[in-house]
Amino acid sequence: MLRHSSASPLLSLPGAVPAEAPDEGVAAHYGDLFREQRALANGSGFVDLSHRGVVTVSGPERLSWLHLLLTQHVSELPPGQATEALILSANGHVEHALYLVDDGETTWLHTEPGKQEALIAYLESMKFFYRVEVADRTDDFAVVHLPAGSIVEAPEGTVVREIPHGRDLFLPRTELEAFAAAGSPAIGILALEALRVEAHRPRLGLETDHRTIPHEVGWIGGAVHLQKGCYRGQETVARVQNLGKPPRRLVFLHLDGSEVHLPPHGTPVRLAADGEEGRQLGFITTSARHHELGPIALALVKRNVPTDAPLLAGSTAAAQEVVVEP
Repeated sequence: MLRHSSASPLLSLPGAVPAEAPDEGVAAHYGDLFREQRALANGSGFVDLSHRGVVTVSGPERLSWLHLLLTQHVSELPPGQATEALILSANGHVEHALYLVDDGETTWLHTEPGKQEALIAYLESMKFFYRVEVADRTDDFAVVHLPAGSIVEAPEGTVVREIPHGRDLFLPRTELEAFAAAGSPAIGILALEALRVEAHRPRLGLETDHRTIPHEVGWIGGAVHLQKGCYRGQETVARVQNLGKPPRRLVFLHLDGSEVHLPPHGTPVRLAADGEEGRQLGFITTSARHHELGPIALALVKRNVPTDAPLLAGSTAAAQEVVVEP
């Protein structure tokens, strides 16, 4: 099967500016970043997430089977109830983040751009004798995000994943342009990312690296159910939960607004008192310009960094707020 085009057709809309990694293929913005943020925060517009991977799992044993593999309790997931889950390595490190909903016959999920093939390979390797079918539906369906409060109605028959900050639609890819033409303004992914940073929501590949465990970034409770067992990496989750000492923790940063450039992903974080030559204690995971808060960021720092210590992100002064308790 031919893969879908790497670029969304909505990049042809007026003012569209292509996004950079890891969001290539959709628009960063459509000409006015702060106006788009305000609209999204107020429940208007939609965000094109058609670059994300879409996977379905069908078959009568799909939920009981997924329950064995995921960090989330899904064996009795009611139709239409959204959830999120992780797949961990044997050592408890985060490998996949999945955003799910079941329609009563099929479990639909979306994941980070380009991650669906590795995810499917893992799922296929775990099928054994279970009556399940796993399919890559990225060629056929595009994810579209509607913010909380949006009055836009999903086209009839569309699978909808309703979450506290909005709705994710699994829209047939052939209907994407018609959906955009229906009147609701298109909003770039930078606006959604700024609101994500404000809400302290982690994202795989940005707030995570090869050794991230769920406790470090605040996924306990939301994506990890502590009262279920039987999944790969559970021993690490239980041990850290009982000891209460993850090696790192996610923090929210207010950045010095006088700086022209935002510190990019991977920028070293140090104690301000130690200066730019001090010991690196963490790194910037995502930075953004917020329409009300100004420049903000998420960062992953060592657990023992004092919670009230002024920090430096590269050369940029940063004041921290606790996301994950040390």
